[in-house]
Amino acid sequence: MSQQDWLDKDFYAVLGVSKEASADEIKKAYRKKARKLHPDRHPGDADAEERFKQVGEAYSVLNDAEQRQQYDAIRAMGSGGARFSAGQGGPGGSAGFEDVFSSMFGGQAGGSPFGGAAGAGAAGNPDLDDILRMFGGQGGGGFAGQAGGFGGGQPRAKGQDISARTRLSFRDAAQGAEIRLTVDGRTITTRIPAGVHDGQKIRLRGKGRPGHGGGAAGDLLLTLDVDEHPVWSADGANLRLEVPVSFDEAVLGTTLSVPLLDGGTVGVKVPAGTPSGRTLRVRGKGLATKKTTGDLLVTIQVAVPTHVEGKAKQAVEDLREALGDEDPRAGLAQAAAR
Repeated sequence: MSQQDWLDKDFYAVLGVSKEASADEIKKAYRKKARKLHPDRHPGDADAEERFKQVGEAYSVLNDAEQRQQYDAIRAMGSGGARFSAGQGGPGGSAGFEDVFSSMFGGQAGGSPFGGAAGAGAAGNPDLDDILRMFGGQGGGGFAGQAGGFGGGQPRAKGQDISARTRLSFRDAAQGAEIRLTVDGRTITTRIPAGVHDGQKIRLRGKGRPGHGGGAAGDLLLTLDVDEHPVWSADGANLRLEVPVSFDEAVLGTTLSVPLLDGGTVGVKVPAGTPSGRTLRVRGKGLATKKTTGDLLVTIQVAVPTHVEGKAKQAVEDLREALGDEDPRAGLAQAAAR
């Protein structure tokens, strides 16, 4: 970019803000235009890509208070027809930099305001590099901190976040698993932590779309769909299952061999007289996550025989007679009337 091109660029107009715009207004305008013109939304559109670069170029200057001050000063010196070229004063001619500096800094026409008889520009005019140094900038067609000057590459921007879904078996969700999925034509391998549940969303850092200008990649927001299991269910970090017991086991008590999710078993003592629906807790045998280890919750279901004949039937009748004084519905009517 030439020195004159730099003077001719109106960064405020590029962003669509006034010269008095606040830093917050400039930032909002940049984000709005950058989002609208982002190359991902206009693949193959050279015009949109060029405008996206212009917006980034403008923001890189106006977002920096010191650079914005330097830009405003340089633009003020170039307004009204002044140019970075050898010009002739007098009627019909455009003002040269001698005249601009004479009015702004008290310099004298024909001499250099930087103390020398002639600068790097033609006919003794100061070079833009000298002007930038005067305002605390650096030579070479750019300001300090901006690589490559105004004609540099795209501003650094984080890549776009993307969303995806994947389905897991109950066991993989409970114990954790490494999975592979295809997103945006890319195969992604990631580790699902133990203890995730149906509908949970997890954020995979850096697995989204690539950044621009050296910016970081976006994230992948992954929604998990977990299949139901015929035996197990999760309650936070706890594991639940129902275990059937026979009538005599519930009445007389027993010790059950209950399966564990990892393939092992654990002994669970069922006290005598345990009713159907009671839940027994086995500590430390639930899901093992990074934060905690849950318990195993065993719910007892008394299995009632459907066919009772002969000695079995007689035994039940004898039991009913022996327990004739017990009423399992005692107090129900009074409680219902409250």
